Amino acid sequence: MKRNSGKRSNLAGTLSLSSKAKIILLALAFIIIVSTLWYTHDLVTQLSRKEKEIAGLYARSFEYLASGSVGDGEYNFLFNEIIKAIDFPVVMTDAKNEPIYPFRIYTKNILIDTALSKEKQREYLKNLIQEMDEKHSPIRITYQDTIVLNYLHYGESDLIIKLRQLPYIEIVVVALFVLIGYISFSYVKRSEQSSIWVGMARETAHQLGTPISSILGWIELLKDKCSGDSKIIETLVNMESDVKRLQKITERFSKIGSKPDLNNENIVELIKSVTEYFKKRIPQTGKKIQLEIHAPVSVNARVNRELFEWAIENLTKNSLDAIENNEGVISYDIREEEKYIYVDVSDTGKGIEAKYRKDIFRPGFSTKKRGWGLGLSLTKRIIEMYHNGKLMVVKSKSGFKTTFRIKLKK
Repeated sequence: MKRNSGKRSNLAGTLSLSSKAKIILLALAFIIIVSTLWYTHDLVTQLSRKEKEIAGLYARSFEYLASGSVGDGEYNFLFNEIIKAIDFPVVMTDAKNEPIYPFRIYTKNILIDTALSKEKQREYLKNLIQEMDEKHSPIRITYQDTIVLNYLHYGESDLIIKLRQLPYIEIVVVALFVLIGYISFSYVKRSEQSSIWVGMARETAHQLGTPISSILGWIELLKDKCSGDSKIIETLVNMESDVKRLQKITERFSKIGSKPDLNNENIVELIKSVTEYFKKRIPQTGKKIQLEIHAPVSVNARVNRELFEWAIENLTKNSLDAIENNEGVISYDIREEEKYIYVDVSDTGKGIEAKYRKDIFRPGFSTKKRGWGLGLSLTKRIIEMYHNGKLMVVKSKSGFKTTFRIKLKK
């Protein structure tokens, strides 16, 4: 019991550290995104202010020209220095806020299709002016601060537009980076877990193989020596059956990590052989549990016999543990459809609480006081990785029956 508690504490600690690492990663990503948005917004605000000042200066310059008090030097300064500094779209309209023809003279940094008619060009500029006015109020150009001569409309430069788009591009890049990092981390983690599984399974098979073969040899030798004693022979036969069972388990472990051979098997017969094994041993637990198979005579699928039997055994053991009463039923419903074969393993046990539903297939997770949480995880691996199928919980409620479903391609 102490060893089990220690294992659960370590597992909880690992999950806690993993959750904290994810929270820290998300927090850092959030801080980076917010900082980028704030900094870019500040830059855009400053540049917009500069453009507004330049547009205002441009408008004031036309007012000075209208007053007739500007000399040739100031005139050259206006068109050589101020106008050159304008890198954003500008449209000047008359006192009635109508575009002035010829349009190319009274616009700047705007591409107008001269192949269009005059009215089409005017309509285009009006739509553009409307868009500009939604972002910036037009600047009035007046004579002696009373008479409105023109209106100056201006938009945003390409630099500001790109800066506005930059945060979203950065957010996408950061999100992709986090996603790739998360996928890579998960892949490495799964690879490490897979290596541990494979190493443990093959080492177990290797260590058990030699003594099991030796025991079988000794049993055959004892059979020859005690051929006249029926009681001893019966005991040796039972012992041989149990040792062959161990040998079968060893063969299963040896297949972990390698691509198993899939053959066309009658899975109804496979499940019957599993239930026969359990029917002989359930009475020893003091329970009266019925094992019922609801299926046609034959349903064939491409499976590996040893591994598929192992998966059914694990689901059966899980159901037996879930039935806490002295009586219960475990049923195996097998049906064949057009593209898939379904095997439902149901029990009248205590069910699975909703909060544990997502964790039951995770290695190391167990709600039992004595359990290492490997049975369902191994079963899912056998069905999905080795048989290209699907294992899921289709029905479960605390205090009622639970149904696991195996979905295999036909």
